[in-house]
Amino acid sequence: MAATKNVYDEVYDRSLRDPNAFWAQAAEDVYWDRRWDKVLDDSRPPFYRWFTGGLLNTCYNAVDIHVDRGRGKQKALIYDSPVTNTIRTYTYVELRDEVARFAGTLVRQGITKGDRVILYMPMVPEAVIAMLACARIGAIHSVVFGGFAANELAKRIDDAQPTLVLTASCGIEVTRVIPYKPLLDHAIELAAHKVSRCLVLQRPMARASMVAGRDVDWNEANAGSTPAECVPVAATDPLYILYTSGTTGIPKGVVHDNGGHAVALKWSMKNIYGVGAGEVYWAASDIGWVVGHSYIVYAPLLAGCTTILYEGKPVGTPDPGAFWRVVSQHGVVALFTAPTAFRAIKKEDPEGVHMKKYDLSSFRTLFLAGERCDPDTLLWAREKLGVPVVDHWWQTETGWPIAANCVGLGMLPVKPGSPTKPVAGYDLRILTEDNQELPAGQIGSIAIKLPLPPACLPTLWNNDEGYEKSYLTRHPGHYLTGDAGYRDDDGYVYIMSRVDDIINVAGHRLSTGAMEEVLAGHPDVAECAVVGVADELKGEVPVGFVVTKAGVSRSEAEIARELVDRVRDRIGPVASFKTATVVKRLPKTRSGKILRGTMKKIAEAAPYTTPATIDDPAILDEITESLKAIGYPKAKKG
Repeated sequence: MAATKNVYDEVYDRSLRDPNAFWAQAAEDVYWDRRWDKVLDDSRPPFYRWFTGGLLNTCYNAVDIHVDRGRGKQKALIYDSPVTNTIRTYTYVELRDEVARFAGTLVRQGITKGDRVILYMPMVPEAVIAMLACARIGAIHSVVFGGFAANELAKRIDDAQPTLVLTASCGIEVTRVIPYKPLLDHAIELAAHKVSRCLVLQRPMARASMVAGRDVDWNEANAGSTPAECVPVAATDPLYILYTSGTTGIPKGVVHDNGGHAVALKWSMKNIYGVGAGEVYWAASDIGWVVGHSYIVYAPLLAGCTTILYEGKPVGTPDPGAFWRVVSQHGVVALFTAPTAFRAIKKEDPEGVHMKKYDLSSFRTLFLAGERCDPDTLLWAREKLGVPVVDHWWQTETGWPIAANCVGLGMLPVKPGSPTKPVAGYDLRILTEDNQELPAGQIGSIAIKLPLPPACLPTLWNNDEGYEKSYLTRHPGHYLTGDAGYRDDDGYVYIMSRVDDIINVAGHRLSTGAMEEVLAGHPDVAECAVVGVADELKGEVPVGFVVTKAGVSRSEAEIARELVDRVRDRIGPVASFKTATVVKRLPKTRSGKILRGTMKKIAEAAPYTTPATIDDPAILDEITESLKAIGYPKAKKG
């Protein structure tokens, strides 16, 4: 007798069997000014579009609709900023009024439907209000992470060609104030596209100098504005552009549209995250990243939740209990953050002492994403919190999860190391280089059969050719995720590394991610990275970097020896893992991704450019010294 299907299986099967009916039903949850003509327009493959002919407004669906339906007094947005000692709350009616007024300010600045607006902002309510205000009038926002390097900002200005730039005088890190305006001024100088107007939010921590005729004080511009109404836009019109680094040095402008985006993100809140209207949801990310767009701003508000905008860190603002103070104080039911945040908390508070100081009775699920979650971190978090910990996987390009344990459909058994199974709409395949599907247990390139579900990128900004070249050529008929992994016999997905991080050691294809799992399980290790380094004899060999937990006093040489033994025991001599080094910290992007590619180049003495997204460039000098101490880069023979 066949096993009874669970709710997840039924929903997933239905989404692939009849995607038109599935997504049409999901779209009934969204308010449309005009219903669509076609759910999926497949007339111009590989450029598929969702809900063609439909008209809607994302801001209306995220804000006004809740007021119109009698929930205007509910909290919509809580701004919690330990770095400025500020907590500010907006109800839905207050948020609507602020957004409508700032939308009127944008109109007064000459912004119309289809115009691009760049936001170069810290984590302040004005940034969220500005994003929603753009959506309200049909303008396309492009958020650039505040404090991003001037030359990178200039590239984005040239590609998006904004009519207006919105900025603030500064951002605030744990112990320092970062002036934004000099960086913006330099970017505008470098850019070929000339920005004619900037609105500047002056923060008291650092006042910005203004350029006469171009720069306008934010509050002065906003004073007395006439509120603007929501403008219906086509479902296929862009909501925003979010840039991700390109291999050519030219950033890729990932587009997300209005219609499919609203449908899939609203569906995800209930079905993936298991969170409903009126509940408090917190994505501890930044609006400069896709997580901030999807799960600080749009999805929680579309679902009628209360969302938290947090200007702080997991540790240091003021201590490793920072997250638990926010959860307790605001009644958070679900937290979404990166594994690196938890590794930082675990490093500073390995026994979870700070968790015990707070009432976490409201808290029911922790979601981790943004990079591979090693099983040790997941198990530590689950043990200390006593709630389910859900690893899930997705990308800037998809805008919402590709694989997850869908809490709203009934939790499946957790397998540490796996983000569980594909989410509805994602026809996920594990492929060889020549596009053959691989059996369970074999590592290959993870691809998604076209068409992609709603909310995923339909193309790159003004660059259809780049979209095809970057994502659609390696596996014809499929979207290339760029990640490598496998499925087990139960259909669970395992993301092992980027495709480029599968290393070839003496003819054996090995995953650096599998080695990282082994290192992360060592009791003294807080976090780690493994990179493949060129070797004259074996082609490539793995080199491990580890950061130890706070309070570890054993010798680094002893720890390194134990790590080498662990990999030999768990993976085997075939891994040729013979070198590990203890470092103070790992180089990361501001979103927490470890810069493995840069570390590899340092080890190989290859030329590299300091990544624009790096959190602290000084770390690269520390990595260079650590590598020298273990004999890298190696002198070539002969």
